[in-house]
Amino acid sequence: MTDHMIDSLLSELERYYDTVPRVGGARAEDFGPLTLFVQEGGGWPYYARPALGGPEATAAAVERVLARQRELKVPEAFEWVAETSPSLRAAVEAAGLHVHAHPLMVLDPSAVPVPAHPEVRLLGADDPLLTAAVTVPTLAFAAPGTAIGEAGPAELAAAMAGPDAGARRARVSEMLASGRTGMAAAVRDGVVLCSGQYNPVGDVAEVVGVGCLPSARRQGLALGVTAALVAQALERGARTVFLSAGDEDVARVYGRIGFRRVATALIAEPPA
Repeated sequence: MTDHMIDSLLSELERYYDTVPRVGGARAEDFGPLTLFVQEGGGWPYYARPALGGPEATAAAVERVLARQRELKVPEAFEWVAETSPSLRAAVEAAGLHVHAHPLMVLDPSAVPVPAHPEVRLLGADDPLLTAAVTVPTLAFAAPGTAIGEAGPAELAAAMAGPDAGARRARVSEMLASGRTGMAAAVRDGVVLCSGQYNPVGDVAEVVGVGCLPSARRQGLALGVTAALVAQALERGARTVFLSAGDEDVARVYGRIGFRRVATALIAEPPA
Protein backbone atom coordinates (compact mmCIF):
# COMPACT_ATOMS: atom_id res chain seq x y z
CA MET A 1 0.00 0.00 0.00
CA THR A 2 1.48 3.35 -1.05
CA ASP A 3 1.82 6.36 1.25
CA HIS A 4 -0.89 8.13 -0.76
CA MET A 5 -3.26 5.20 -0.31
CA ILE A 6 -2.59 5.10 3.44
CA ASP A 7 -3.17 8.85 3.75
CA SER A 8 -6.47 8.52 1.89
CA LEU A 9 -7.48 5.59 4.06
CA LEU A 10 -6.66 7.41 7.29
CA SER A 11 -8.71 10.40 6.13
CA GLU A 12 -11.62 8.03 5.54
CA LEU A 13 -11.23 6.60 9.03
CA GLU A 14 -11.15 10.10 10.54
CA ARG A 15 -14.55 10.79 8.96
CA TYR A 16 -15.82 7.50 10.37
CA TYR A 17 -14.53 8.30 13.88
CA ASP A 18 -16.24 11.70 13.75
CA THR A 19 -19.54 10.24 12.56
CA VAL A 20 -20.06 7.08 14.60
CA PRO A 21 -20.64 8.80 17.98
CA ARG A 22 -23.16 11.13 16.37
CA VAL A 23 -25.23 8.29 14.91
CA GLY A 24 -24.85 6.50 18.25
CA GLY A 25 -26.78 9.20 20.09
CA ALA A 26 -23.97 11.46 21.32
CA ARG A 27 -23.91 15.23 21.15
CA ALA A 28 -20.75 16.95 20.01
CA GLU A 29 -19.27 19.81 22.06
CA ASP A 30 -16.79 22.04 20.24
CA PHE A 31 -13.47 22.80 21.91
CA GLY A 32 -11.66 24.21 18.90
CA PRO A 33 -9.09 21.59 17.91
CA LEU A 34 -10.94 18.93 19.93
CA THR A 35 -14.49 17.58 19.91
CA LEU A 36 -16.01 16.07 23.04
CA PHE A 37 -18.71 13.50 22.37
CA VAL A 38 -21.22 13.15 25.20
CA GLN A 39 -23.69 10.28 25.21
CA GLU A 40 -27.30 11.40 25.53
CA GLY A 41 -29.31 9.04 27.74
CA GLY A 42 -28.21 5.43 28.08
CA GLY A 43 -25.39 3.85 26.13
CA TRP A 44 -21.63 3.64 26.04
CA PRO A 45 -19.80 6.76 27.20
CA TYR A 46 -17.76 8.40 24.49
CA TYR A 47 -14.52 10.37 24.46
CA ALA A 48 -12.83 13.45 23.07
CA ARG A 49 -10.91 13.33 19.81
CA PRO A 50 -9.36 15.74 17.30
CA ALA A 51 -11.91 17.88 15.49
CA LEU A 52 -12.33 16.81 11.90
CA GLY A 53 -10.08 19.00 9.78
CA GLY A 54 -9.08 21.10 12.79
CA PRO A 55 -5.66 22.37 13.92
CA GLU A 56 -3.32 20.47 16.21
CA ALA A 57 -4.53 20.39 19.80
CA THR A 58 -2.63 22.16 22.56
CA ALA A 59 -2.19 21.24 26.21
CA ALA A 60 -4.54 24.09 27.08
CA ALA A 61 -7.28 22.64 24.87
CA VAL A 62 -6.80 19.25 26.52
CA GLU A 63 -7.17 20.84 29.96
CA ARG A 64 -10.41 22.55 28.92
CA VAL A 65 -11.86 19.24 27.73
CA LEU A 66 -10.76 17.48 30.91
CA ALA A 67 -12.46 20.14 33.03
CA ARG A 68 -15.68 19.64 31.06
CA GLN A 69 -15.49 15.85 31.38
CA ARG A 70 -15.08 16.19 35.14
CA GLU A 71 -18.01 18.60 35.26
CA LEU A 72 -20.19 16.11 33.36
CA LYS A 73 -18.85 13.17 35.39
CA VAL A 74 -17.99 11.26 32.22
CA PRO A 75 -14.77 9.30 31.60
CA GLU A 76 -11.66 11.43 31.10
CA ALA A 77 -10.77 9.78 27.79
CA PHE A 78 -9.27 10.80 24.46
CA GLU A 79 -8.95 8.66 21.33
CA TRP A 80 -7.04 9.43 18.14
CA VAL A 81 -4.71 8.08 15.45
CA ALA A 82 -1.02 8.77 16.10
CA GLU A 83 -0.10 9.36 12.47
CA THR A 84 -3.02 11.75 11.88
CA SER A 85 -2.61 13.87 15.03
CA PRO A 86 1.05 13.43 16.03
CA SER A 87 1.26 16.25 18.59
CA LEU A 88 -1.74 15.23 20.70
CA ARG A 89 0.18 12.60 22.65
CA ALA A 90 2.49 15.15 24.23
CA ALA A 91 -0.47 17.37 25.08
CA VAL A 92 -2.44 14.66 26.89
CA GLU A 93 0.65 13.33 28.66
CA ALA A 94 1.39 16.85 29.90
CA ALA A 95 -2.10 16.78 31.45
CA GLY A 96 -1.20 13.63 33.36
CA LEU A 97 -3.01 11.06 31.24
CA HIS A 98 -1.62 7.62 30.38
CA VAL A 99 -1.53 6.66 26.69
CA HIS A 100 -2.20 3.14 25.41
CA ALA A 101 -1.13 2.20 21.86
CA HIS A 102 -3.01 -0.29 19.69
CA PRO A 103 -2.25 -1.51 16.17
CA LEU A 104 -4.79 -0.03 13.73
CA MET A 105 -5.49 -2.62 11.06
CA VAL A 106 -7.48 -2.64 7.82
CA LEU A 107 -8.69 -5.69 5.91
CA ASP A 108 -6.68 -6.27 2.75
CA PRO A 109 -9.19 -6.15 -0.14
CA SER A 110 -7.37 -9.11 -1.72
CA ALA A 111 -7.61 -11.26 1.43
CA VAL A 112 -9.02 -14.73 0.80
CA PRO A 113 -12.21 -15.26 2.85
CA VAL A 114 -11.79 -17.62 5.78
CA PRO A 115 -14.05 -20.70 5.84
CA ALA A 116 -16.96 -20.35 8.27
CA HIS A 117 -16.27 -21.72 11.74
CA PRO A 118 -18.78 -24.49 12.59
CA GLU A 119 -19.47 -23.08 16.06
CA VAL A 120 -19.95 -19.44 15.02
CA ARG A 121 -23.26 -17.88 14.06
CA LEU A 122 -24.74 -14.44 13.60
CA LEU A 123 -27.17 -13.12 16.19
CA GLY A 124 -30.35 -11.11 15.75
CA ALA A 125 -32.08 -8.57 17.96
CA ASP A 126 -34.28 -11.19 19.66
CA ASP A 127 -31.73 -13.99 19.95
CA PRO A 128 -32.03 -15.84 23.28
CA LEU A 129 -28.22 -15.87 23.56
CA LEU A 130 -27.88 -12.11 23.18
CA THR A 131 -27.46 -11.40 26.90
CA ALA A 132 -24.62 -13.90 27.10
CA ALA A 133 -23.06 -12.53 23.92
CA VAL A 134 -22.94 -8.94 25.18
CA THR A 135 -21.55 -10.10 28.55
CA VAL A 136 -18.67 -12.28 27.34
CA PRO A 137 -16.46 -9.32 26.26
CA THR A 138 -16.65 -7.78 29.74
CA LEU A 139 -15.02 -10.92 31.15
CA ALA A 140 -12.56 -11.08 28.25
CA PHE A 141 -11.32 -7.51 28.64
CA ALA A 142 -11.09 -7.84 32.41
CA ALA A 143 -8.26 -10.32 31.71
CA PRO A 144 -6.61 -8.92 28.54
CA GLY A 145 -4.22 -10.80 26.33
CA THR A 146 -4.28 -14.14 24.58
CA ALA A 147 -3.26 -16.46 27.43
CA ILE A 148 -5.77 -19.02 28.68
CA GLY A 149 -7.37 -17.81 31.90
CA GLU A 150 -9.75 -18.91 34.58
CA ALA A 151 -13.05 -17.18 33.85
CA GLY A 152 -15.45 -19.55 32.12
CA PRO A 153 -19.15 -20.51 31.94
CA ALA A 154 -19.71 -20.19 35.71
CA GLU A 155 -18.34 -16.66 35.76
CA LEU A 156 -20.40 -15.84 32.68
CA ALA A 157 -23.59 -17.01 34.37
CA ALA A 158 -22.81 -14.85 37.41
CA ALA A 159 -22.08 -11.79 35.26
CA MET A 160 -25.32 -12.27 33.33
CA ALA A 161 -27.19 -12.01 36.63
CA GLY A 162 -25.54 -8.66 37.36
CA PRO A 163 -27.36 -5.33 37.31
CA ASP A 164 -25.90 -4.10 33.99
CA ALA A 165 -26.57 -7.14 31.79
CA GLY A 166 -30.14 -6.22 30.92
CA ALA A 167 -29.24 -2.69 29.88
CA ARG A 168 -26.36 -3.93 27.71
CA ARG A 169 -28.68 -6.39 25.99
CA ALA A 170 -31.32 -3.72 25.38
CA ARG A 171 -28.79 -1.33 23.80
CA VAL A 172 -27.33 -3.94 21.47
CA SER A 173 -30.76 -5.34 20.60
CA GLU A 174 -31.90 -1.90 19.46
CA MET A 175 -28.71 -1.43 17.44
CA LEU A 176 -29.16 -4.82 15.78
CA ALA A 177 -32.79 -4.07 14.95
CA SER A 178 -31.85 -0.72 13.38
CA GLY A 179 -28.87 -2.09 11.45
CA ARG A 180 -26.34 0.02 13.38
CA THR A 181 -24.41 -3.08 14.43
CA GLY A 182 -23.94 -6.73 13.59
CA MET A 183 -23.04 -9.45 16.07
CA ALA A 184 -21.60 -12.94 15.93
CA ALA A 185 -20.90 -15.52 18.62
CA ALA A 186 -19.15 -18.84 19.03
CA VAL A 187 -21.53 -21.22 20.79
CA ARG A 188 -20.77 -24.65 22.21
CA ASP A 189 -23.33 -26.77 24.03
CA GLY A 190 -25.56 -23.72 24.34
CA VAL A 191 -22.85 -21.58 25.97
CA VAL A 192 -21.44 -18.44 24.32
CA LEU A 193 -17.65 -18.70 24.43
CA CYS A 194 -16.71 -15.75 22.23
CA SER A 195 -18.52 -12.81 20.65
CA GLY A 196 -17.98 -9.54 18.84
CA GLN A 197 -19.65 -6.81 16.82
CA TYR A 198 -19.09 -4.55 13.84
CA ASN A 199 -20.48 -1.03 13.47
CA PRO A 200 -21.12 0.22 9.93
CA VAL A 201 -21.26 3.86 8.85
CA GLY A 202 -21.78 4.19 5.12
CA ASP A 203 -19.33 1.85 3.42
CA VAL A 204 -16.91 1.71 6.36
CA ALA A 205 -17.26 -0.81 9.20
CA GLU A 206 -15.28 -1.22 12.39
CA VAL A 207 -15.00 -4.60 14.10
CA VAL A 208 -15.25 -4.02 17.86
CA GLY A 209 -15.48 -5.88 21.14
CA VAL A 210 -14.28 -9.30 19.99
CA GLY A 211 -13.53 -11.25 23.14
CA CYS A 212 -13.42 -14.85 24.33
CA LEU A 213 -14.05 -16.23 27.77
CA PRO A 214 -10.50 -16.54 29.12
CA SER A 215 -10.93 -20.29 29.63
CA ALA A 216 -11.87 -20.70 25.93
CA ARG A 217 -8.92 -18.91 24.37
CA ARG A 218 -6.49 -20.34 21.83
CA GLN A 219 -9.14 -22.39 20.04
CA GLY A 220 -9.56 -20.17 16.98
CA LEU A 221 -12.89 -18.82 18.19
CA ALA A 222 -11.98 -15.12 17.98
CA LEU A 223 -10.83 -15.57 14.40
CA GLY A 224 -14.03 -17.40 13.58
CA VAL A 225 -16.17 -14.65 15.10
CA THR A 226 -14.17 -11.92 13.34
CA ALA A 227 -14.40 -13.72 10.00
CA ALA A 228 -18.19 -13.98 10.35
CA LEU A 229 -18.45 -10.27 11.16
CA VAL A 230 -16.25 -9.36 8.20
CA ALA A 231 -18.29 -11.54 5.86
CA GLN A 232 -21.57 -9.94 6.89
CA ALA A 233 -20.13 -6.41 6.75
CA LEU A 234 -18.87 -7.00 3.20
CA GLU A 235 -22.15 -8.62 2.21
CA ARG A 236 -23.99 -5.54 3.43
CA GLY A 237 -21.87 -3.17 1.38
CA ALA A 238 -18.81 -2.31 3.43
CA ARG A 239 -15.82 -1.35 1.31
CA THR A 240 -13.40 -0.72 4.19
CA VAL A 241 -13.32 -2.95 7.28
CA PHE A 242 -10.95 -2.08 10.11
CA LEU A 243 -10.22 -2.74 13.77
CA SER A 244 -7.85 -1.84 16.59
CA ALA A 245 -5.99 -4.82 18.03
CA GLY A 246 -5.43 -5.06 21.76
CA ASP A 247 -1.68 -5.55 21.38
CA GLU A 248 0.96 -6.89 19.01
CA ASP A 249 0.15 -10.53 19.81
CA VAL A 250 -3.51 -9.98 18.99
CA ALA A 251 -2.53 -8.10 15.83
CA ARG A 252 -0.60 -11.14 14.60
CA VAL A 253 -3.73 -13.23 15.08
CA TYR A 254 -5.83 -10.83 12.99
CA GLY A 255 -3.11 -10.87 10.36
CA ARG A 256 -3.98 -14.51 9.68
CA ILE A 257 -7.32 -13.50 8.18
CA GLY A 258 -6.06 -10.61 6.09
CA PHE A 259 -5.87 -7.56 8.32
CA ARG A 260 -2.83 -5.34 7.74
CA ARG A 261 -1.46 -2.69 10.06
CA VAL A 262 -1.71 0.84 8.66
CA ALA A 263 -1.29 3.06 11.74
CA THR A 264 -1.50 3.22 15.54
CA ALA A 265 -4.67 3.98 17.48
CA LEU A 266 -4.05 5.79 20.77
CA ILE A 267 -6.26 5.96 23.87
CA ALA A 268 -5.50 8.30 26.77
CA GLU A 269 -7.05 8.04 30.21
CA PRO A 270 -6.05 8.68 33.83
CA PRO A 271 -3.40 6.31 35.24
CA ALA A 272 -4.81 3.26 36.99
